[in-house]
Amino acid sequence: MKDLFEKIYKDKGPLGKWASQAEGYFVFPKLEGQISNKMKFQGKEVITWSINDYLGLANHPEVRKVDAEAAAEYGSAYPMGARMMSGHTEIHEKLQNELAEFVSKEASYLLNFGYQGIMSTIDALVAKDDIIVYDVDAHACIIDGVRLHMGKRFTYKHNDIESLEKNLERATKMAEQTGGGILVISEGVFGMRGEQGRLKEIVELKKKFNFRFLVDDAHGFGTLGKTGAGAGEEQGVQDDIDVYFATFAKSLASTGAFIAADQEIIDYLKYNLRSQMFAKSLQMQLVIGALKRLDMLRTMPELKEKLWENVNALQSGLKKRGFDIGTTQSCVTPVYLKGSIPEAMALVRDLRENYGIFCSIVVYPVIPKGLILLRMIPTATHTLQDVYDTLEAFDAIRERLENGTYKRLSASVMAAMGE
Repeated sequence: MKDLFEKIYKDKGPLGKWASQAEGYFVFPKLEGQISNKMKFQGKEVITWSINDYLGLANHPEVRKVDAEAAAEYGSAYPMGARMMSGHTEIHEKLQNELAEFVSKEASYLLNFGYQGIMSTIDALVAKDDIIVYDVDAHACIIDGVRLHMGKRFTYKHNDIESLEKNLERATKMAEQTGGGILVISEGVFGMRGEQGRLKEIVELKKKFNFRFLVDDAHGFGTLGKTGAGAGEEQGVQDDIDVYFATFAKSLASTGAFIAADQEIIDYLKYNLRSQMFAKSLQMQLVIGALKRLDMLRTMPELKEKLWENVNALQSGLKKRGFDIGTTQSCVTPVYLKGSIPEAMALVRDLRENYGIFCSIVVYPVIPKGLILLRMIPTATHTLQDVYDTLEAFDAIRERLENGTYKRLSASVMAAMGE
């Protein structure tokens, strides 16, 4: 019999094998200072494109004031216990009611964390006889939620309605045999590529197939739609989304999440969401802080307007300079380049050390081998000067990538890895 840890000693995984070269700089970096368009990295000021603070609320003085007052009044422990037992309050209910109204649903329910919340929601919605059909590019939290399912599940090609239809045909035949139902899952905005899920086209398939529709709108909530209510509002199909999910970790710059649906569905979920039934209630300071942030989202449209001014300037500037930003339809701004992982390391080091630009780097196995993805998140705190400086830096690093500079610089890394 093998030692359980034997595989760990032999294989650190596709990302873990780079730990000695990458940790502390390319992965697990330490950004310092107030959350804003500019922060410090290893003692140097950098323009920060890796913070999901879309509306610039994280360090807004009004938000900081409410957060501080709530912490002073309630501390970080109140309320103690799970909501079903001892951690339920009127203020939790107030936030739920306001969130439901904002996203045009009958009711909503607070979740402590987005990741565990969506997993638990999927787990509660389906039984072993049911079938799940979900986008192959779904976020890890959705994939992990689907893994909890004891029944059948199918993936459809990313944003491919023809593929979805074929899988719905398979799922329908199977559901007729098992006596179960069908749950379709998409994201409102796919956080890596920036593409909106094809919610309108998916909803149209309800005319042909009998299924319920769950949408994870983490990146759409607060950024899309006339009022900021998300991708469903943007595409005019919010009423046709059966269960709507969003997190506070993006536009609301906080911790927590919520689900919204018809009242009867929410009543069922709050009695069956294991991640909430057996976990401590969301802290009062976070609930009060979320109420303030939601109020600002509703009453200060200039925040979203400034965000989109920066998004449009960055994305149009990149396209004019010939950069490949894929088919993003959101604030998420991917830049695709060709190169190896060591070249990507050399490129990002150059960006940070010599140009003062900090953005996230994504490589294999998250994306195919030979590609480098630089993922940028514009926010309302960025300036047009930030955008211009970044565009100039990207011109320079592309030239160095194409003329082989980074390949030469990365040779030592390759040698160290035995590549």
